[in-house]
Amino acid sequence: MSTAPANPYPHIDHDARGVPVLAGTTMKVVELVMAQRAHGWSAEELSFQFPQLSMGQIHAALAYYWDNRDKLDADIDGRSAVAAKLRSDAGPSPLAERLAAAKNRR
Repeated sequence: MSTAPANPYPHIDHDARGVPVLAGTTMKVVELVMAQRAHGWSAEELSFQFPQLSMGQIHAALAYYWDNRDKLDADIDGRSAVAAKLRSDAGPSPLAERLAAAKNRR
């Protein structure tokens, strides 16, 4: 008779707020997933981009995401909404304004 392991994700811990993070790091699972989505990176490319992570950590994070997709997608959507609000509240950056003004002077 086989029993399920006590922790099916040994490379995943949870921080004080219950957010899943890669064990031994401060990287949140959603941060790795968002990088993968944004750039279309494979697990191998994620390993190249984040050399501090092992392939085991990367695959565990991706497996954890797919097994908890609804919850983590809601977290990602919430983070994206907060970022959009902060960008909106901040308005254009002084650099962006200077670049636009310089472009308009041409």
